[in-house]
Amino acid sequence: MLPELSEIKRLRRKHGLTQLDLARMARVSQSLIAKIESGKIDPAFTNVRKILDVLYGLNEAKEHRVEELMIKKIISCSSSDTVDIAIKSMKNHGISQLPIIDGSIAVGLVTESNLLDTLSLGRKVSDVRIGEVMQEAPPIVSRKTPLKIVMDLLRYSPLVLIADNGRFEGVTTKADVLRFNSA
Repeated sequence: MLPELSEIKRLRRKHGLTQLDLARMARVSQSLIAKIESGKIDPAFTNVRKILDVLYGLNEAKEHRVEELMIKKIISCSSSDTVDIAIKSMKNHGISQLPIIDGSIAVGLVTESNLLDTLSLGRKVSDVRIGEVMQEAPPIVSRKTPLKIVMDLLRYSPLVLIADNGRFEGVTTKADVLRFNSA
């Protein structure tokens, strides 16, 4: 379904393009752009498609990707590690959650809340395996995933893993997104 033709003028202005700039990028004439924007003609579908492809492409090019803010060093534990190892790791790195990775598979996530629950039960942290207290694995996305999608995922998970070609490449948390947007 095509948007209203008036969207062309709005999007062109949003991107700071002149009619001539847009015409050159879409490989149509400047007069065609002017006539479309003034409502003087009903253009061919193929010409509208060329123009909108350029304008929508500009939107996508400006959209931030998770690779711009991901932390490449992944601090993790395995499900067979004890809770005291997770606590020490989180303390040493100043983080509040850890992905749990067994081999090359994300099997869970442990957060400060999971660890507090374990402590409140009076269990000895050196006797409890992370696999017993971890929650489900965090979402995994590719490095080219738009930041908007990652922010939606972070509403439900404290972190998102980034992987490409079956290999983990980084991690992003709510704090990373906030830091990126405040810079």
